[in-house]
Amino acid sequence: MAIELERKFLVKGEYKSKAFRSSSVVQGYISSDPSRSVRVRIADDKGFLTIKGKSDELHIGRYEWERALPLNEALELLELCEPGVISKTRYFVKEGDFTFEVDEFCGDNSPLVIAEIELHSSDQQIPAPEWLGREVTGDLRYYNSYLAGNPYSKWDKQ
Repeated sequence: MAIELERKFLVKGEYKSKAFRSSSVVQGYISSDPSRSVRVRIADDKGFLTIKGKSDELHIGRYEWERALPLNEALELLELCEPGVISKTRYFVKEGDFTFEVDEFCGDNSPLVIAEIELHSSDQQIPAPEWLGREVTGDLRYYNSYLAGNPYSKWDKQ
């Protein structure tokens, strides 16, 4: 079983000048159930189907299964998704031996920017670049599956 170990952070500063690559991403959810989500993603011109399980007690690890799909099949599956398709630009930012994936959300989730970093172990030490903000690992509001149905622009941010 493939376990994804990941931490999430808000972004508070300039990171784009450090990015070595970016990708346009559109994704929707066939199921956004927190205990098992099924996602369809198109990244540039490639399609993917991903199934994720419930997060562990530390909210860092969870089962992930992903397979590439032909673009036409991914486009067809997007039509079956729950309302609330997400679009974002993903920037890949290298910090030491790590690569942060920084998602700049578009549409109803703008101006939200979240950085994610994948780990080899749950206690792995990570860099803290100056642009990295508050950690939101485990806060379900910042999961893409939640944002699809509850856009950031509609949150009460008081």
